[in-house]
Amino acid sequence: MDTLKVRDAKDVEEVVRAAIANEQPLEIIGHGSKRSIGHTMATNAVLDLSALSAVTSYEPNELIVTLQAGAPVADVLSLIDSKNQQFAFEPMNTAPLLGTPALGTIGGMISAGLAGPRRIKAGGARDHLLGAHAVSGFGDSFKTGGKVVKNVTGYDLCKLLAGSWGTLSVMTEVTLKVMPKPEAERTLLLPGLDDAAANKAMTAALGSPFDVSAAAHLPKSAFRSRTDGLTDGLTDGLGDIAGQGEALTLLRLEGITASAAHRAGSLRELLAPFGTATLIEDAASSALWATIRDVLPFAAGGALGAWPVWRIVCPPASGAALGAQLAHETGGDVIYDWGGGLIWAALPPKGDAHAPSVRLRTNAVGGHATLIRAAEDVRRSVDVFHPQAPGVTALSERVRAGFDPKTILNRGRLTRGTAT
Repeated sequence: MDTLKVRDAKDVEEVVRAAIANEQPLEIIGHGSKRSIGHTMATNAVLDLSALSAVTSYEPNELIVTLQAGAPVADVLSLIDSKNQQFAFEPMNTAPLLGTPALGTIGGMISAGLAGPRRIKAGGARDHLLGAHAVSGFGDSFKTGGKVVKNVTGYDLCKLLAGSWGTLSVMTEVTLKVMPKPEAERTLLLPGLDDAAANKAMTAALGSPFDVSAAAHLPKSAFRSRTDGLTDGLTDGLGDIAGQGEALTLLRLEGITASAAHRAGSLRELLAPFGTATLIEDAASSALWATIRDVLPFAAGGALGAWPVWRIVCPPASGAALGAQLAHETGGDVIYDWGGGLIWAALPPKGDAHAPSVRLRTNAVGGHATLIRAAEDVRRSVDVFHPQAPGVTALSERVRAGFDPKTILNRGRLTRGTAT
């Protein structure tokens, strides 16, 4: 397979134009950490952006950072952490779940758009993408957005690029909003709730005036699936609760220390009908939420490492019933995030990854499901991304063709049977 390693945006233009002339589709990668998500692409040419790794500018006082698309996420997080700042959407690290090296890039982070637990409060990756430079499937460079929100006029193409999995353009540079890290973090733990009761508790907390920044539920099976060394966040600071292997409902509050402490006390009183909540703080809390964010109970090196994993987004009110139904029907395990609006489901190995059950249950509540982890032969036989209604499919194709009429960029990644 030919690997075309580019040095700048001009190189990207030349590579894309040559691909158009030769009718040769391109697979776009940074370090390839997410290559196993999506359908296999029929191409023997790879456009490698890993050399575009510079931090173009970082203005901590203005809360913005501009980066080339191949910049390693880990390095960028370390840089902004040194200024006590963060990406508020908590980008997921897919490496443990996929069993790949932790080499994700900024371009991959935006193209995948996988946000963590704080999404319910801070929004997703697309809400923090202020601007981008990219090369379309015509081989032309374009710019969208700006360095501040007030400069964004016309069509908000940033919203399209985020989560497009590299099918609309090749991003070469992005500008992102950063936010100050909270001074303190407190997490309330409610043990022993079943899925339905946990859903009610999370709904009550998120509807309260106490500014909850994350709400998740780990059923008892999540502890059964635990592998030592992979999910230390489950036991850091939890003591006997984790040792008992009880289900845990988790609610996070952040802010200045006095405020976080006061709100945690008030929320504990509000949730008293659901049980007595235990409090963990700061580092222990952070480790626990990193475990939820990266879905460590289902990590590739763990007890369920060979099981396919689905990411299901649904109305929070439907989450508990949907998750419980899937677990019961398949014998699988589930984890709830986003107050029940995001379900991670690890299901026993099967040739179709239980796709009919997942699609049936998800469609019934108006949600959508993505097969994040599965063997290549499974991904060839089922739709990885949720099938869209005919009208939406037609509209999506019109948008895609407006950026890439020859389907040069990541052809076949999103839709089974189009890698030709």
